[in-house]
Amino acid sequence: MHETTPPVPLLAVAHGSRDPRAAQAVEAVFEQVRRLRPGLDVRVSYLDHTAPSASDALDGLASEGAGEAVVLPALLTAAFHSRTDIPEVLARSREESPWLRLHYADTLGPHPLLLGAVERRLAEAGARPGPDTALVLASAGSSDPRANAIVAAAAAELGRRGPWREAAAAYASAAGPRPGEAVAALRERGARRVAVATYLLAPGLFADRVRAQSLDAGADTVSEALQDAPELAQVAVERYDAALARRHAPV
Repeated sequence: MHETTPPVPLLAVAHGSRDPRAAQAVEAVFEQVRRLRPGLDVRVSYLDHTAPSASDALDGLASEGAGEAVVLPALLTAAFHSRTDIPEVLARSREESPWLRLHYADTLGPHPLLLGAVERRLAEAGARPGPDTALVLASAGSSDPRANAIVAAAAAELGRRGPWREAAAAYASAAGPRPGEAVAALRERGARRVAVATYLLAPGLFADRVRAQSLDAGADTVSEALQDAPELAQVAVERYDAALARRHAPV
């Protein structure tokens, strides 16, 4: 009998949070990935607050004799963490374990499937697009304007897909407008109802901030974080496949 080569392991790297709900949500996403790809070694690690760290997870793969791995930033936008923090962790791993080939996947977002996940959560919250209802897409926010522009583009696309009366982006930190400011501005421009989509992977500090600020400013509905929306697992599998395909692409 011929032995089958096991698939290349997938290591997800999430932000991490002191709020235990965040890790539970991330684990739920990648449990779905395991169901989509039975036999795939799927591991989850974190940049901060939660164990295992990305460095420890990579050390574990190396000590177990893994020859290669796909590293997937479990983030909704490409910003400082995906452009700086995670590459620095990978560089240290390559120095310490040069035999472990690492294939760096793209972040989960932006991706059209994630817009479907946002719409799923809005529908679950009871929000419906219409000529009198405006939409706020609220993300964590970033000091990197490129990341915030990605969220603004997603808000605009959701507005077209709705169709909503108007759609605007908001940011829980690092950039403006804040969710409450966006809700108030839409009300001032004549929206009778305002729905807020929480464009975050998991519950936690930022999701709580989005909800509180939005409701205080008069939002009618605020959706939950994306969490275990099946679209996230589908995107993760697609990112994994694309990263492996690039290893064979001509330079």
